[in-house]
Formats: sequence, C-alpha cells, structure tokens
Amino acid sequence: MFKKSLLLIGLCFLCGIIQAQELKSPDGNLVLNFQLTDQGVPTYKLTYKTKDVIKESKLGFAIASGTEQLDKNFKVADVQYSSEDTAWEPIWGEQREIRNNYNEMFVNLTQDNRMINIRFRLFNDGLGFRYEFPKQENLFTFVIKEELTEFNMAGDNKTFWIPGDYDTNEYTYTTTKITGIAGAMKEATHHVLDQFPIKTLAVQTPLMMKSDNGLYINIHEAALVDYPAMQLNVDDKKLAFSAHLVPDVFGNKGDMNTPAQTPWRTIVVSDDARNILSSRMIVNLNEPCTYEDVSWIKPTKYIGVWWQMFTGRGSWAYSDETNIKLGVTDFAKLTPNGRHAANTANVKKYIDFAAANGFDQVLVEGWNIGWEDWINPVREYLFDFVTPYPDFDVKELQRYAASKGVKVMMHHETGGSVSNYERHQKDAFQFMADNGYNAVKTGYVSRIRPKGEHHDGQAMVNHYINTAKLAAKYKVMVNSHEAVRPTGLYRTYPNWLAQESARGTEFESMGGLPPEHTTILPFTRMMGGPMDYTPGIFQTDFTYYSADNHNRVRTTLVKQLAYYVTMYSPLQMAADLPENYERFPDAFQFIKDVAVDWDNTYILEAEPGDYVTIARKAKGKNEWFIGGVTDENAREAVIDFSFLPAGAKYTATIYADGKEADWEKNPQSYTIKSVPVTHKTKLKQRLAPGGGIAISVK
Repeated sequence: MFKKSLLLIGLCFLCGIIQAQELKSPDGNLVLNFQLTDQGVPTYKLTYKTKDVIKESKLGFAIASGTEQLDKNFKVADVQYSSEDTAWEPIWGEQREIRNNYNEMFVNLTQDNRMINIRFRLFNDGLGFRYEFPKQENLFTFVIKEELTEFNMAGDNKTFWIPGDYDTNEYTYTTTKITGIAGAMKEATHHVLDQFPIKTLAVQTPLMMKSDNGLYINIHEAALVDYPAMQLNVDDKKLAFSAHLVPDVFGNKGDMNTPAQTPWRTIVVSDDARNILSSRMIVNLNEPCTYEDVSWIKPTKYIGVWWQMFTGRGSWAYSDETNIKLGVTDFAKLTPNGRHAANTANVKKYIDFAAANGFDQVLVEGWNIGWEDWINPVREYLFDFVTPYPDFDVKELQRYAASKGVKVMMHHETGGSVSNYERHQKDAFQFMADNGYNAVKTGYVSRIRPKGEHHDGQAMVNHYINTAKLAAKYKVMVNSHEAVRPTGLYRTYPNWLAQESARGTEFESMGGLPPEHTTILPFTRMMGGPMDYTPGIFQTDFTYYSADNHNRVRTTLVKQLAYYVTMYSPLQMAADLPENYERFPDAFQFIKDVAVDWDNTYILEAEPGDYVTIARKAKGKNEWFIGGVTDENAREAVIDFSFLPAGAKYTATIYADGKEADWEKNPQSYTIKSVPVTHKTKLKQRLAPGGGIAISVK
C-alpha cells in the first residue's frame, strides 16, 4: 500500500493534477478525503455512511514571523498508510479493556524549504488529526497567530453550546441551531465569576450537535499538551466553525519549537447517540502512561467539609477580619468568627461518618491560613499550603483518621495565583507526604497571576500537567477544579483522576442548574474525561437551612442517586451533609453500595438534552449498577437487562421516583423495591420531571 501511494503521487505530479487521498475507517462507514486546492491549500472532508459530516474544510496556520504563511502553496511530498488494532488496560476507568482500532494516513507537505505533516487517524467512531512540525532549519522557532483549521458543517445542526471564554467553562448550556447562536449569545453569557468572554462569536469545545438527517457529531481535541486550548469561531452564515486558540498575555496563540506537534482535533460521529457516549477515541489518541509504579493510584469515594459552606452553615475563613498578610499577621491573635468549618472537632465527625459508612477519604476545605482575603486580584502571596489555622490540628486529625481506616484529602486553593503556588508546590507536596495525604483537590478561582495569562492558555495547560507529574513523584492523586477542560490525558497521567471544568453541583446553591444540564454534560464536558460533579444532595430545598435562602436543587432525590452512574468519576463524592444522609438511610444505601471502578459500561438509552440511561459492571464483582436521568420532562425509561450473563437469576433493587415526585414540588418522594431479573428482563419505569432511576443488581 505504501509503494502504491507513492506511485500515485508521483504520477499526479507528472500530470500536473492534484490527486485526492482517501482513508476509510476499519468498518468502512467513515470516509476521509484529503487534497490540495489549486492554490496548494490543504483541505479535508468527512462522510459517514455516505452522509456529509464535514464539508471541504481548510487546514493550516497563520504565523507571526516569516513572509509566507503556513496556509497555501503546499505540495504533497509523501503519503503513508498504516493501521492498528490492539487493546490496552487502563489503571481505572469505565471498562477493563479498551480497543484501539484505526486506519492512519500520514501526509508530508512541503512549502519551498519548510515542512509540515498532517496525521489522520480514522476510527469506527470518528476522526482524529493533528499537525506535526519536524525539526528543520527554516522553521525552528515560531509563534502562532492563529490555527486555521475549519469544520464546515453540512447543515444547520442542532447545537448544544456554551459561550467561548478564555477563563471559565462554568456556564449552563444553550440549545439552538447554528444560525441561532448569535441571537442567544447575550442571554447565554450570564455572569460567571472571572469570565473572559471572547468578543467575536465563539463557542467552546466539546461541542455537541445533531443534524437534521440524524447524525450526532461531537467536536473536541485530544492530548492537549504545550499548546493553548481550542475554542471555535462561529460563522453562522456559512454554517462553519474554525479554530480559535486561547491567547497569552501578548495576544499570541502558541510558542512553537520544532520538533513539535499540536493536539489532535477530534470529530466523533454516529447515527446513534449511544455510540457518542461509548466512544473511547479521545483517550486512545493520548500517549500511554510511563509511570513505573501505579499501585498507589486508587479510585476513591469521599465525603467532605464543603457543602456546609455553600449552604451558609460554615465558613472557609477562620476570622472575619480582612487586610491580613501572610508572614506578618499573627493568626492566633485574630478573632474567630465561630463559623470556621475546618476545625478539629468537626472534621472528626466527618471522619467518624466516613468510617461508619465505608468512605475512603474526607476532603477538608478551609484548613489553611489565608482565606480571609483570598479572592483579591491585587494580592500575589495568598497561601503557603502548609500552615493550618489555630483550630485545625494536622497531626491529631491524621492520627485519628488512620485509626479509623480513613484518609484526609488535601485542598490547595490557589486563588488564581499560580506563580505563588508553583513557588510552594514542592514544600506543599512534601507536607502531604509527611502527614499521610495521598490526594489533593486543586483550585484556580479568580484571574490568573501572572496577570494577563488565562486558565486555558498554553502556560496554564503546561502548569496543570506539571502539577500532575510533580504530584506523582510524591504518590499523590490530583482532582483539579477551574482548570482547562480535559482531553483524555488521564491515560498518560492516571493520578490526574478527575477535574471539575464545568458548572457543577456547587452552582445548585447559587441559583440552580436546569434539569437538562446533566443530560447534556455527558455529551460535552465529559467526552474528554471524568468530572468531579459532586453529586448526592438529598436536601434540595435550601429554605431548610434558612428562610432567606431561596435556592433549590433542581432534581429529585433519586436523580442524585443516578448521577453516581451517569456522571462518571473514579473520584466520587457524597456531597451533602452527613445529617441529611442519616434522614434517608434507605436511599443512602445506594451511594454506599455503588462502585467507583468498572469492568464494563453499557449505554442503554441516550439523547442529548433529554435523557441518559447507563449500566455498569463493578470491577471484579458480579454486581451491576444502573442510572437514568431525564430533563424537565417526565418520561418512561426502558431498561434492557441483556447485559447480564445468561442462565442466572439476579435481584435488582430499584430506587425510583415516587408517584407524585417532581423536582420542584415533591423532590424527596421515592420508592424502593426489589425484583428478580435475568438477561431477558425489560423494565419500564417512569421518571418524574427532573427525576431519575437508580438500580443495583446482585
């Protein structure tokens, strides 16, 4: 095949004809066509079962130096084909084994005395392609002004999107046609802390779409390393998207030194929405893990001193005094506010609850000095990550936790002062090692310092990866919040267990989340990796805590149970207050039982924005768990148990919305019953508005 392709190229040049190159997926359903235009512009197009997915779209770069841009006057010097069909076992994940099956086309392009390669990989579930820059004298160091990759759509697709933003992805999703994005942008760009919306019309990835002819299309990226994150410009007249890289403080879009490569641009496509959720293409496009020892990396179920603060029953800060200064202020002399939640006695109560109910860890936020004045865009030296408040006894709590078989989870909130965090990281991780911590939740609330950098820019992308690598040296697992959205790097750095990187449960205490939110997230944010969504809120009406607090969690109690299956994470939190779980012990049993690591996953039903039903088999056990969620509309879920082994009977414990359940009017109404099931069973179950279904099978 290699010799044949070289011969064809040679013949094409001799004849003065530009020959298109074709690549098919292993099953033949996806077809990629690559060619140069008459002006030497590289282009590609993609079809699925003969239906257009991406119409002819340009590839290339605008660069800040040199007289000729990397966008035209190319010639094809070589084309090579290869294939792979292997399998690998993740350390943790949604399935025990992942198949990596693709056909590849490698195109070597020359432009006078410069060279650029494009590598295409076509899987049965989609396309990945990236640019590669070999080491060369005439393109050694350069600055990207913009990546010119286009995604020209075949129609006015239904689109699930959030506004383009350099610093946050904590928006709720808007659903419109491509042509409706501009008209809905002002409403969609509601106030979010530290937002930096793109001034031109743009949206973020992962971007989910559904075409009028029944195709489900997802655009994202994989293996985001040493490169800015990609947003998408919107051309609603041409029904097209194009790359919009996050700039640095100087407005540049990427510093490159050859040899170098970009992240993979990914297009997952199917005519069945379930196949979008079952795709493993993005993680397959990442490099394997190189850690020699991974025995310390463990999926974890945890609780935390966290929700107290969001419900107004506690404070991160020890004192209400401000204008404090680390290294100068004597915190022992500050007047306690009496609401500081991270105190020794309170944390011991959480440790007791964790031990009694089989949880692995207890997250404690607000344990370290500096929270009195932490969201301050002027301050640089915010935290030192090693000094506790006077009422938090590190040694005693570690001793107490160890005696109960529980670990305390560290929290490193940077307040966006990344330069300060990097100065202290080694000391902070050594402090963790010395005191028995093996997991940390990092946070990046507020604008990034050094000033002018963005959460999703090249410098911060490198910071998040370097943090994971440094943490691994201390055998520490990482859960990052307010970081760039994931791109499958958990394969390469499996101690980077989870991220937030979207609008999660905490926003239920700050105005609420629409019921459809968690029927969209699996198709968008979670395409790149697990999310620390922090589910499990049983007390959904906040007037329970205060008559002045009018917030409400917009789900039923059972939908919160379903999240433990539908919102995948190997780092799974039971986020509510312990006393609320004690009020509903029979429902809480599902959270105690549900696994956090899986042998296999079965997508039973799915439609973005409407519903998701997923079944999973617990790793190494003959136990299965099912979760189903719906939007604001009631529906009847049809649960097919054919994933169960044939020839055996099982007992399914069904946690269902009550007959009169409703997320707004009656959220805590539920029923529990046990029924026999086999692989032939098909169960029909009503889900309430904003409701769900949760089932354990043993």
